[in-house]
Amino acid sequence: MTQPLVLASSSPFRRMLMENAGLVFQTRAASIDERAIDQKLEAAGATPQEVALALARAKALDVCHHYPGAFVIGSDQTMSLGERVYHKPSSRAEAREAILSLSGKTHHLNSGVAIARDGEVLWETVSRAALTVRPLTEAFVDRYLDTAGDAVLGSVGGYQLEGHGIQLFSAIDGDYFTILGLPMLPVLNALRELRAIDG
Repeated sequence: MTQPLVLASSSPFRRMLMENAGLVFQTRAASIDERAIDQKLEAAGATPQEVALALARAKALDVCHHYPGAFVIGSDQTMSLGERVYHKPSSRAEAREAILSLSGKTHHLNSGVAIARDGEVLWETVSRAALTVRPLTEAFVDRYLDTAGDAVLGSVGGYQLEGHGIQLFSAIDGDYFTILGLPMLPVLNALRELRAIDG
């Protein structure tokens, strides 16, 4: 017997992953100030993994109040290179700087996910992927930005692996679901253990 599921996100990519897995669910974006939360956590010395998990938890708890009895999945992702935490660029210039700063280096995507029900977090985890950007020339980055257009403003780091962004990379160590922001294998396993979906 399956239980009601809610995805606390408006992300089309997360929704697609859930739909592709055959899950029946509703979606509702959380009403939280993500930047205020992550700024406070970063100022307190939280790791990028801790920030991702705290945001996922906050989203799940916010939305679960609107769906009594439902299992609510909250998720969030941070991107880090050493001590630097990246955020969505607000301009082409910011995207250019971010991409050039990644050139020839390996950075991490940290995908936090939490499942909550009736105001209680029942399960949570963080999954990481390591992505290595090949050495890039400024001329190539400019051509990439011309081709990718405004899509670079919609993703942390200024790239989308499912689009032109794949051309920036030389190696990826991590699963596709983690990179898209919802680590489906541990999520599905947790939903089965919670008897939220058929096992």
